[in-house]
Amino acid sequence: MSAECSSYLNADKVLVSGFSCPQTGGDARAVYCCGFQDVKYCCDDPHSFFPYEHNYMWWLSVGALVGLSIAAVVLFAFIITVCVLCYLFISTKPRSKLDTGLSLQMA
Repeated sequence: MSAECSSYLNADKVLVSGFSCPQTGGDARAVYCCGFQDVKYCCDDPHSFFPYEHNYMWWLSVGALVGLSIAAVVLFAFIITVCVLCYLFISTKPRSKLDTGLSLQMA
């Protein structure tokens, strides 16, 4: 069993000529043509989406968690600051109205 991968333009807009799977010197089990419009490769699973191991996903997850943690700390600090400023504004406000010196009388 073999599959034909048609020619395609890679991400750098360079034409890559078509090839058949399995490739000479490659894995004999890679009999399917997998990939996307800009990258094609031979694989052993017709439902394969990436020619790479999935270990890189762990580092993406750690990076996302670090970024989200920093964003959460900044948001928490902002909320605390707003609460403290509101408390200070309310607590330093005079309790009674100031006397303007004008009395209102009915004519």
